[in-house]
Amino acid sequence: MSDPQSHRAPASPKKGAHSHRSGSGGDAAHERTDKRTLFERLVEFISPGPDSTDELIETLAEAEHRELIEPQSRAMLEGVIRMADMVAGDVMVAAPRMDLLDIDAPYDELLAVVIGTGHSRFPVTEGSRDNIIGILLAKDLLKLQRAPELNLRTLLRPAVFVPESKGLNELLRDFRTNRSHLAIVIDEFGTTAGLLTIEDVLEEIVGEIEDEFDEADAGSAASAVYTLADGSHRVAGDAAIASVNEAFAVALSEEDFDTIGGLIAHELGRVPRRGESVEVANLRFSVMLTRGGAVRWFKVQRLPKPADAVEVEA
Repeated sequence: MSDPQSHRAPASPKKGAHSHRSGSGGDAAHERTDKRTLFERLVEFISPGPDSTDELIETLAEAEHRELIEPQSRAMLEGVIRMADMVAGDVMVAAPRMDLLDIDAPYDELLAVVIGTGHSRFPVTEGSRDNIIGILLAKDLLKLQRAPELNLRTLLRPAVFVPESKGLNELLRDFRTNRSHLAIVIDEFGTTAGLLTIEDVLEEIVGEIEDEFDEADAGSAASAVYTLADGSHRVAGDAAIASVNEAFAVALSEEDFDTIGGLIAHELGRVPRRGESVEVANLRFSVMLTRGGAVRWFKVQRLPKPADAVEVEA
């Protein structure tokens, strides 16, 4: 009879031999799939991958320079990386520049604000700007027009409140989960600090998202100037200065700048922020929307008296 120990003794080497063969096969497979040259592997050994966000962004820039990725891909990847460190307070529209609707305002006044600003969603307040009681979709105003007996309160959607410190990554997940498009940002004391939309968050990744007026902009220079219900005008930031001169019968210089946005930014010394107003050539240019570091839309009104100098209002 054989010793049980003698049966178990050779088992270990066989297992080890099997293990060795599997390892060799794995190494061989890895070598077949690794297309790097010896020099490239040596460079990677000497200079390992990025250890910080800045180094990672530099690596993306180098990849674009070597034509390994497209410029648009690099921009989006950088946006994803940078967004990881951003919070709601970094991209929100500050409270003083928010466009709000008053629950007690008459229908005509509400309609004028909706038409004048061009937004699709509005925070609705009661009593004070800090008391936001819901969100009104612009399209829901049509229901009031068809059925005046409706109470505006019944048309309000619940408002979503988030702290200034909420990360954009988490906020984007919440937008998708809750199917909401707008959030009210509150500060540490519970008061309204501002608002931001899902579009604001996405633009940190993909850059400017064209809005519903862009198709019209591309058609002709004249379509960059719109007359609003209150007699003022909506003017695209990239509207040709010649178009503005023609529409308002003014003589703004076309020598140094092609667009009205470039001229206004030059006069101010920086890109004006949303909600600011700049007066030039007897016209008041109020910033309605900014995107990607540039003014997207101005609201333009004629001034009763000529403006001798450019003035800025917060």
